[in-house]
Amino acid sequence: MKTLAPADQDAVRRIVAELKDRPGPLLEVLHAIQRELGFVPEAAVAAVAEGLNLSRAEVHGVVTFYHHFRHDRPGMHTVSVCQAEACQSMGAEALTAHAKRTLGIDFHQTTPNGRFTLEPIYCLGNCACSPAVMIDGKLHGRVTPQRFDALIAQGSTKS
Repeated sequence: MKTLAPADQDAVRRIVAELKDRPGPLLEVLHAIQRELGFVPEAAVAAVAEGLNLSRAEVHGVVTFYHHFRHDRPGMHTVSVCQAEACQSMGAEALTAHAKRTLGIDFHQTTPNGRFTLEPIYCLGNCACSPAVMIDGKLHGRVTPQRFDALIAQGSTKS
């Protein structure tokens, strides 16, 4: 099992200490860890379990059950392609295939250069402008493969 970097270990311990007395704190702790570190490292499971007096299996089960939790450090830019029904009916399946081909990765993966992480998302609330994509929290509607390429080109020039 991998170990946490000292700074990450300190962050996990601090978060657990701050939130452990809240009712049912596990999800809140995991969200806080992901917010601070960008993901929930496998090596954090033991520290969270110990701090919350839970088994490692309980913590691991929650981390792996919810698709929201990342298991690896994300890229500099997060690209989310909507997979909900409205977007699917307007071409999201083809757009998803194009995004995977263009970036050379699958969902929940990061490009080798660390620039982009590709994630599925299940409704951005932009159904009238399907298919929708979110890049670094910014919503884009009516995204075609050509527009996707232009958005990615913009992101590849920004740090």
